[in-house]
Amino acid sequence: MLYIKNGLCIDPKTGMKKICDILTEGERIRKIGEKLEETEEFRRLPRHEIQTIDAEGYIVAPGLVDVHVHFRDPGFTKKEDILTGAAAAAAGGFTSVVMMANTKPVPDHADTLRYMLEKGKDTRIHVYACGAVTENLEGLTLADLAELKAAGAVGFTDDGKPLMDEELVREAMKRCRELGVPISFHEEDPAYIEESGVNAGKIAEEMGLTGADRRAEISLIERDIRQAKETGACVNIQHISTKEGVELVRKAKADGVDIHAEATPHHFTLTESAVLQYGTLAKMNPPLRTEEDREAILEGLRDGTIDLIATDHAPHTKEEKEKPFAEAPSGIIGLETALALGITELVKKEKLSMEELLAKMSLNPAKLYGIDAGYLAEGGPADMVIFDADCSQTFWHFYSKASNTPFAGKTCKSEIEYTICAGKIAYIKNMSISALED
Repeated sequence: MLYIKNGLCIDPKTGMKKICDILTEGERIRKIGEKLEETEEFRRLPRHEIQTIDAEGYIVAPGLVDVHVHFRDPGFTKKEDILTGAAAAAAGGFTSVVMMANTKPVPDHADTLRYMLEKGKDTRIHVYACGAVTENLEGLTLADLAELKAAGAVGFTDDGKPLMDEELVREAMKRCRELGVPISFHEEDPAYIEESGVNAGKIAEEMGLTGADRRAEISLIERDIRQAKETGACVNIQHISTKEGVELVRKAKADGVDIHAEATPHHFTLTESAVLQYGTLAKMNPPLRTEEDREAILEGLRDGTIDLIATDHAPHTKEEKEKPFAEAPSGIIGLETALALGITELVKKEKLSMEELLAKMSLNPAKLYGIDAGYLAEGGPADMVIFDADCSQTFWHFYSKASNTPFAGKTCKSEIEYTICAGKIAYIKNMSISALED
């Protein structure tokens, strides 16, 4: 049993925000209330079985949920693997993650998906996975979505590769609707991209590049909103980056389309000028865009157009990122910096309340993917993050195998003290994962 006392408990599902105690039993929350240790029920408990955490001065919230991570396993484990990815997630306050399908082999058949999920069970958090929409992510033939759902897929995506066949997209949406799971899209039409990873505009021109035009995203969001309206599918627009894309989602929601959108911490924090400062560490797909686009993302987060904050955690080796810009892979890590960036850039700057931020980082993504997570309740999952929202920390060390991020060396508000998953401590500040296992 864990007894967490004196913390400011925030539950985005019920709106609870008060100083209270939480007692866990097994993998669930047994009791939430004030001064539980003074109750007769608590006094009857075997004290030697209770581990106490004094959370005075800290926030106790539902464990964070990231529905967009790349753990590179199988196939690219030099960059990351499921074990190290999960350790990075726990260090960032995440108790549930959903892995993307761009592995080798691709989880377009049940065997690969089962391998990923079974290895996830060896970690200290909940690890879920999306199945591939198409065989080998080639965008030509649909995978057996029903088989993958039966094997444990919580959704489907070819993330990293856009789906260009409109009839295939429509059929995939229909099948996902029948299976009752979301389908998520990487919206970048290659017809509008000369070089990936940098926005087409003045910064690209300074670099002697053409870059990725915003129409690459806008055109596919338009198509997929139309298809979602026709099919009734639950559609998630991944890592939205343009003001036009945000407005399209806003209007579609108003029309009753079952559409959702993710924003990444890097897209609501940085603009295209970061590429000049950080080089390939700011190269990502879709690229960082203009200040006007960043402001539109902030407004989309504020008014609920953008439901989710997801990291798009994308590890690469130091050697890969040291290649010339046009040759280096796109993507940055994000699990360990996400909450701090959300608090620093959104809560402290009064773009979102703490409750709104936590909803977008726990409750909303959990609901979208049908995961039992993202709330604090008696009988609910004993998945929690305990953090100091007011202290400062500078990011230097990462539990991930990779360190490809422009936020290395950045000082932010907030620091994770504990991550608790299924009633067990998955992370303690300044303690190694191996020490926890001992």
